[in-house]
Amino acid sequence: MATERILIVDDEETLCEVLKLNLENEGYDIDIAFSAEQALTYNLESYSLIILDIMMGEISGIKMAKMLKSNATTENTPIIFCTARDTEDDMVMGLNLGADDYIMKPYTIRNVIARVKSVLRRTSNHKSTIKKEKNNELKVNGLTLDLEFKRCTIDDKEIKLTRKEFELLAYLISHKGKICSREQLLSRVWSDEVIVLDRTIDVNITRLRQKIGIYGSYIVTRSGFGYGFTD
Repeated sequence: MATERILIVDDEETLCEVLKLNLENEGYDIDIAFSAEQALTYNLESYSLIILDIMMGEISGIKMAKMLKSNATTENTPIIFCTARDTEDDMVMGLNLGADDYIMKPYTIRNVIARVKSVLRRTSNHKSTIKKEKNNELKVNGLTLDLEFKRCTIDDKEIKLTRKEFELLAYLISHKGKICSREQLLSRVWSDEVIVLDRTIDVNITRLRQKIGIYGSYIVTRSGFGYGFTD
């Protein structure tokens, strides 16, 4: 099994070196960037996890996270925000962007290592439970989405979905185990629309739950955060 690669992005050099040393002792391959600008010159899709500080230079951690989530090659890369900022708004903003965890400074190395292991274990498990066949199918138990022919079936019986319902379900399944914010869903599924209300997502979620039967309960709501798909 290949060593999991982690990128630490923080402008506090001493902190980075301490994290690097301790995470390498746990068997991880660690790279460091002292700014988002430096990090963006790396091959970011090669990392299993990015530990990202919020308060940096011209490109903040929040802005870098938005860039990662808007890029198809890095949108599924797990992110742990690590910052001294401790307001609820900062935490909600980070989670809405798709962050997998949030660690407050000052912290203990033991806590960081535990969070890293938890996120990597969780995201690795989610990847393994979503089966991709022939590179054009998403499959969760008896529910199958044929991405090439735009066809949804449950136990080989076709379920009629609208284009947006199909795209919404495909996006949620592709991000199985994570909560997707309304902003993410609007930008991915309704990117070709000029004006779309949040209510549009709620309506489509309600219809999807009804159409996909027992799998409707797999679509979960997290009030104030968004929607997710989990079994």
